[in-house]
Formats: sequence, C-alpha cells, structure tokens
Amino acid sequence: MVERETMPSWLRPGHYGAAASGVTLAEATIIVAWNVQGDVERARFAAEFARVFGVALPVAPNTTTRSESLAALWLGPRSWLLVARDASPLTDFVAKRNALNAAGGALFDVSASRIAWTISGSHAATLLATGCPLDSHRRAFPPGTCAQSLYGHVGALIVRHEHASVFTLMVPRSYARDAWRSLLEAAAQYGVEVLAPAPYS
Repeated sequence: MVERETMPSWLRPGHYGAAASGVTLAEATIIVAWNVQGDVERARFAAEFARVFGVALPVAPNTTTRSESLAALWLGPRSWLLVARDASPLTDFVAKRNALNAAGGALFDVSASRIAWTISGSHAATLLATGCPLDSHRRAFPPGTCAQSLYGHVGALIVRHEHASVFTLMVPRSYARDAWRSLLEAAAQYGVEVLAPAPYS
C-alpha cells in the first residue's frame, strides 16, 4: 500500500526564511475564468461583449479593465482572459457564448487551466525579477497592466495591480508545484509570509 503524500510544511500558511517580512504570498483562488476571442475593431462584437459582461475589453496591448468583480486581461490582439473574484459575473456560459458567437466572437471556459498567487510586499518586484525576464520596474510595467512571460522555465501571466507593490502570477496548473517551490526559495532571503488562499481580486 502506497502512503498518501502529506503536504510539506512549507506549503502551509506561516512565516518562512529570514526574520523580516519582505514578501507576502497567497494563492489567489480563481473561481471562474473564461477566454474571449474576437475582433475588437468590429463594433458589433465590442458592443455585445460590453452589454453581456458590463465592462469594455482592453484594446491596448498588456492592459486590463475591471468592474467590481470582473477583470479582463489582454492576451493578444484578439484574445482576452476574464477572471472573476466570485461567480456572479460569469454565469450562464452557454447563453453568453451564443451571444458572442452571433457577434463574430468566441468564448471558452478555462477555469481549471491556471493556478494563481498574489505576491505583495516591499520586495515583490525584486522577487519576480529573480525568476522572470520581464522588466518589473513600474516605468516598464506600470500598475494596471499585464504581460505574458516566463517564471523560471514555466510560461506565466503576470498582472500588476493598481497598488504598485501587488502582483498576481498565473501559471499552468500542471506546473504549479514547481513554480510555487521556486517562489518560496527565492523569497526566503527577504522573509516570506504565506497566507491562506483568498479569491482573486
């Protein structure tokens, strides 16, 4: 009989590494995530999206738009990720998919595809720089923007929130364990507080 693997202690909430608290990490629970695809220059598609979801799609590269409970993240000229902090704005998938299809767009449920963590604290940007080639200085990566890059050898989507020292790092679910270990190992030198999971915000 194979024993069930127990959770390593460093995955649990608590303080790890140096005595200081330069970084805070917490899983950002993604309740629902949908991928939208379409041509935002088609007025009918853009208008239908805004009607259905109550927020405009970001059109400038690597930007985001938000409502109270929904974030729209630019992935490419015709692709966006919708992430909700609760299920209320992302319900009735079939009806909303059909509405976008009729306007020339497409909608896909990708809720289970990514794991996300909130990274905050005085050394948050420095921590990202240890494993990511993206320039995390606020002049190059200002609040309210997002970018696809790498963390270590793992493809990642990084969001910088309106508070300049708060980031969200999203990675494919199958690589989550490796990315989490890399984050903790890099953060230990600054002192890291691991918090209980909280909804994506």
